[in-house]
Amino acid sequence: MASNKPNKLAFLSMPAPASYVAGLGRGASGFTTRSDIGPAREGPSAEVIAEAQARRGEEQEVDPEQFQDPDNEFGLFAGTTYEADDEEADRIYEKVDDAMDARRRARRCAQEQIEMAKHRAERPKIQQQFADLKRGLSAVTDSEWENLPEVGNLTRKKRRREERAYVVPDSVIVGDRGKNEFENALDPRQNEVCFDTAADPGAMTNFIEIGQARDKILSLKLDQISGTATTSGSSTSIDPKGYLTSLDSVIIKSDAEIGDIKRARMLFDSLVKSNPKHAPGWIAAACLEEHAGRMVAARKLIKQGCEMCPKSEDVWLEAARLHNNDDAKVILANAVQHVGQSVKIWLAAADLEHDVKAKKRVLRKALEHIPNSVRLWKETVSLETSASDARILLARAVEVIPLSVELWLALARLEPVERAKAVLNKARKAVPTSHEIWIAAARLWEQVASGQPEAEKLSQYVLVDKTIASAVGALRQHQVLLTREQWLKEAEKCESEGAVRTCEAIVKATVAMDIEEEDQLDTWESDIDGAEARGRVGTARAILAYALKVYPNVKHLWIRAAELEKAHGTRESLDNILSRAVQHCPQTEVLWLMGAKEKWLAGDVPAAREVLERAFIANPESEQIWLAAVKLEAENGEVDVAKQLLIRARDVAGTQRIWMKSAVFERQHGDFDAALQTVSAALKKYPKYAKLYMVQGQIHASQKRYAAARQAYAAGLKAVPKEPALWILASRLEELDNKSIKARALLEKARMVNPGVDTLWAEAVGVEERSSGANQAKATLARALQECPSSGLLWSMAIWSEARPARKARSVDAVKKTNDDSLVLCSIARLFWSERKIEKAREWFGRAVARDEHDYGDIWGWWLKFEREHGTEEHRELVRAKCAQTDPHHGPVWQSIAKDDGNRGKHTKEILELVANALQ
Repeated sequence: MASNKPNKLAFLSMPAPASYVAGLGRGASGFTTRSDIGPAREGPSAEVIAEAQARRGEEQEVDPEQFQDPDNEFGLFAGTTYEADDEEADRIYEKVDDAMDARRRARRCAQEQIEMAKHRAERPKIQQQFADLKRGLSAVTDSEWENLPEVGNLTRKKRRREERAYVVPDSVIVGDRGKNEFENALDPRQNEVCFDTAADPGAMTNFIEIGQARDKILSLKLDQISGTATTSGSSTSIDPKGYLTSLDSVIIKSDAEIGDIKRARMLFDSLVKSNPKHAPGWIAAACLEEHAGRMVAARKLIKQGCEMCPKSEDVWLEAARLHNNDDAKVILANAVQHVGQSVKIWLAAADLEHDVKAKKRVLRKALEHIPNSVRLWKETVSLETSASDARILLARAVEVIPLSVELWLALARLEPVERAKAVLNKARKAVPTSHEIWIAAARLWEQVASGQPEAEKLSQYVLVDKTIASAVGALRQHQVLLTREQWLKEAEKCESEGAVRTCEAIVKATVAMDIEEEDQLDTWESDIDGAEARGRVGTARAILAYALKVYPNVKHLWIRAAELEKAHGTRESLDNILSRAVQHCPQTEVLWLMGAKEKWLAGDVPAAREVLERAFIANPESEQIWLAAVKLEAENGEVDVAKQLLIRARDVAGTQRIWMKSAVFERQHGDFDAALQTVSAALKKYPKYAKLYMVQGQIHASQKRYAAARQAYAAGLKAVPKEPALWILASRLEELDNKSIKARALLEKARMVNPGVDTLWAEAVGVEERSSGANQAKATLARALQECPSSGLLWSMAIWSEARPARKARSVDAVKKTNDDSLVLCSIARLFWSERKIEKAREWFGRAVARDEHDYGDIWGWWLKFEREHGTEEHRELVRAKCAQTDPHHGPVWQSIAKDDGNRGKHTKEILELVANALQ
């Protein structure tokens, strides 16, 4: 029965299409083999291939040469001329394209970034996917890394396990067994001289011969040491120290250094062979051999360099350096034949001579060859011991080299005054553009004036000023325009060399150059600051004098001049400045007060009174002058005169401070009733002046009339609630009366009225410490630091409230929070003191007083207390002197002692001693 199923293999018997080529789809084509007879059939044509690809849906490849002009190989317009208008057109089109592209470039870039971010969010990179895992690897310990399991077979394919067994040789077992054994029996050959080495059984080592050879070599080396061996007859003595020093100087080179030397030697060898006229190559090659320790090779190389480069002075100098003294003389003698115009060669030859006469002979021979060398003339003159011989040489030198300013000035310094003037005149004519000659002439006039009487000095000093003024004009005519800063540098140079009057003349003639009138004062003040900072007090004084001449009514310039003279001048110069100052600025009170104080300190009390009398005439209502007069009389024992002055002051000036000082003066001299009457009268005129209430309360408290004192403070708090010191005095009064609760309440109310005042918080901490203990005080201090986080007073208390181990960390926080407050620095110095770090403590005390902006005297007291324990008398005197110069007025302990009635009239040094005694 026939089957209806189609035969799948029937196509094999079907004829192939006419255009069918076997393997055409995979790129096959017809070919010919040796076994073929005749040519093989041709491959399909291009049309057939295109038709077949079209049936498969493949796109035809576009021929890039399809649209090419057959007559033009490179382009359609390649044969035409590219002219300037074509270039301009292309450039315009490029600009248009760039402008169109830039219009939406920012928006396009932003859109691309958004799309890229979106794409990265949807399909992140593999490294981003594993970023958190990578970060987690940082926490993996070394033990966890070592315990990571080995990667097994993950292909899930069964592998054939091959297990092989090997037989261990007996030699391995025996060797392993005897590895840790040791022998306790001696080798029977130990008594023999020769031993067989384990490395080479056939080699023999004779240790006795090695020791003898070592001793022989050492003795030969000792005999060959130069400079350390001295031979006398047949005996040789060695300096052991010199030999050990020479052994220390021996450099043992490593293999790497030896390799570097060999490579460098090859490079330098190639250099000198390829360019034998290059002098630095020979020098470098010789230095390399010197570094390698081959002095003979180095000298040989540098000799060849001298032959190849005879015109190079550096080669000759290097050759002289590499040889000893006698050979170097011969080498430099040969060098002179080739480079006789080299100053360095002649100077090196002179340095080789140890005899002064020989040096002179060499240098004079050099001057015959090079007569216009300033350096040779200077070296020749420096060897002369006689001034007359040096003068003769310099006279010849300036004839040969008339343009050398240095030689002219040297000759002028050696000549007498009259002949020096003539020399400088000749120099000025020879070198009219040199300002040094003019300055030397001015200094010569100053030198002449210094040896004359006082009456004639002024006329000579006028010549100094005229000389410098002429110098400025003459140099300007010759187009030599030195700037103002250059002239001031010359002035400072003259001051440093002792020519102060010449310095002043230069300042007078040039300090106003090239400055606008409105900028003069500021510029001169900055010049004064700079000169004083560099230690040029004479220059600063001269600039200040010129500024006062231009601006005589500017009071802060006079104050500046007085301070400068007080710091660096004499008492006479200060008196002179102050006398001139009060003439030009009679309304400036501080100038009168400075003048009176200087007279008083000098011990001339009548002169101080005279100054104050003149000050009264110029300033009849000046509070400061009245109080200064009262202080002067009171300090000198004239109490009645001081009282009369205060009465007149209250009538004439009548300021609140004068009334307060009157009450204090009465209290200090024991007249409490008069003091209270004065305070009562003053309060009627000035009810808002807090210090009057303080004085009234202190007088009542000193007489133990606490109710009256409390009433005085209460009236003051009602009238002036914003005065912290009044609240503190009221609190201390209650604490003195054993009423700590009321004192605490007063301070609480004070902090509400005056928020953020650190002194009120500090007083509250002290009250808590005295009444409730350290814990409550520490809690109050913590609250205080929250409200006043940058208070140096509170942070210094916080440092000492901590236990000893925590104080250092607390001090670090305090320095950061308070920006180097002086009280914090003082506390840190005391910490170093407690740890017995003396130098650090002294350094920090110095920093504390340098940073003191609050005028605290307690810091000086702590420093003096420290120096009493660990310093010398010089240290203590230095602290006293600096404290007296600073004259502090604040600080809890300082004020309590300075304002004590029993300490009135005491100087700053005396109060400092009392403060140091009182500090705990």
